[in-house]
Parts: sequence; structure tokens; C-alpha cells
Amino acid sequence: MYTVIGPVKSRTFRVLWMFEELGLDYRHVPALPQTAGVTRFNPAGKVPVLVEDGTPITDSTAIIQYLADKHRALTYPAGTLDRARQDSMTQFILDEFDAALWMAARHSFVLPEEMRHAAIKNSLRWEFERSQKTLARRMGEGPFVLGERMTVPDIILTHCGNWALAARFPIVDHQFSDYLERMRQRPAFRRAAARAAEADQGEA
Repeated sequence: MYTVIGPVKSRTFRVLWMFEELGLDYRHVPALPQTAGVTRFNPAGKVPVLVEDGTPITDSTAIIQYLADKHRALTYPAGTLDRARQDSMTQFILDEFDAALWMAARHSFVLPEEMRHAAIKNSLRWEFERSQKTLARRMGEGPFVLGERMTVPDIILTHCGNWALAARFPIVDHQFSDYLERMRQRPAFRRAAARAAEADQGEA
């Protein structure tokens, strides 16, 4: 049995969604970052963590790519040109979308208050808008980022899009907006999102 550690409202969502897409059984432990339930497996205290047979795997991208490779779904085979294109898109999304959102989060609530610089978020929003234009040129006409086949970067990009809306980062490209709407309609996404709704009710 796989165990996924981390709250739904974090990059842990990517891992939960991947499990739902693959139709695999898993146990979810919504431990918060930096708590004993996390540092036991990841000394850095960051989530998500996947534990399989007592072995922890950290970093959401590493986790979902591992699951994709192991179960031969939502990925192209390693050593192929298609996989190279896939990995290139993954790195682009991490560099241009995830990094900007994480930096904004760090200067909103992660860093000690005296280390935060609110003004930096204006430049991050500008970069985020510009990156959407590059994304539109790279996506092409298919329903997914690499065309007709859903792959790992789709999970990362959709999560970043939702994160952006929550953080009030503008979605200015209509192709990106339409893409996010399609992805949110996937049954596996909705099952994972239901966990977030349940978590909200539990906190109320």
C-alpha cells in the first residue's frame, strides 16, 4: 500500500490526482509541513512525501513521474524523443509557473515576517503573465500540453493554474483558461478535489 503524506492544499494534490488517474489504492495522511509526521520521512519537513515499502520519496514531480513510469501511464517511455519533449515541458512549467507561485508564497506567509518583501510579487505576476504567452506557443492545438495524450506535465500545470487563481495571479491567455477548465472536468481531478472540500469542512 502506498502512503501519501501532506495536506491536500499543497503540491500533495498533484500526487493524489495522479493516484486517482491511475486507479490505485493509497492511504492519505494529511500531516502538515514541518510536523513530526513529515520530518520522520523528510528531514526538510516539506510535503508531499510518498512512502512505499518503508522508503520515502520526496518532491511532487519526482513522485508522480515515478508512479507514471512504474505503472506505464501518463508518460512517454524514457529514452524517446517524446519523453524528451515531455521532460522539457515539465521543466518549463516548474521554472516559469511553479517557481513564481512558490516565490510569491514565500514572501506572503512562508518566510519569517521580517524577511518578506511584498513588492516582489508584482514582478512575479508580470513574469507569470509573460510565461502564459510562451506556453500558448508551445501547446499547439491538442487538448493536452503535448497534444492528444495526457502526461505528467498536465497535472503540474493544472495545479499551478488553480494555485495561481487562489493567489490572485492573473490568467490572461484564453487558451490556458480553456485548458484549465477542461482539466478540471476530469473525473479523477474531481475526486481529488473532493478531498480538499472535505478538508475544508473538517476545518470549519
